[in-house]
Amino acid sequence: MAHPWWVNLLIAVPFIFYFFGQGQRLAITRTHLLASALFAASFGMVEGAVVVYLRAILALVAGYGPSLVDVARFSQGFNPATLEPTVLPISFWKVEVCREAATMLMLITVALLSTTDRLGRWAMFLWTFAIWDLAYYATLYATVRWPSSLKDADVLFLIPIPWISPVWFPLLVSTLCVAVVLLSRRGLTHPAQQHP
Repeated sequence: MAHPWWVNLLIAVPFIFYFFGQGQRLAITRTHLLASALFAASFGMVEGAVVVYLRAILALVAGYGPSLVDVARFSQGFNPATLEPTVLPISFWKVEVCREAATMLMLITVALLSTTDRLGRWAMFLWTFAIWDLAYYATLYATVRWPSSLKDADVLFLIPIPWISPVWFPLLVSTLCVAVVLLSRRGLTHPAQQHP
């Protein structure tokens, strides 16, 4: 499973959201969901492209050529879970931590701007985070054919310490988050149709 051990608890997040949200109406419209999904998918593609560029740099350092085919070949043997600071300089680690923090702030901002109620904001954060994550892995696979297996290890985050898990774990959590938001939204009428 994931390391450190507490990362495994993320599987409970969609279930906790669904449990506490039962019986409450989510004040988010289909337009909010579609617009935020478009943002999240686009942002996931940008993040995936950044990782492709990082892998291209590492492939060049490792003696691979600069083409996308060479990066894809390098990616098949690339295991980010075993990277040491000597492979990726500490200054790059610091940049990555800042990039991850900025990513979380962007997703939180979208959630805060999309609705005014607490449950809706949580729903929008889970929704955008999940779609961003799914688009990120889809971009990596489409460009460099990584991961080659759902069992491949990945570094999910570096804050506060590296979170490492097989790829199937974040994909499962993200899929569950998308599903729970859609299930929680069932029966929602447009705010203009609601009666006081």
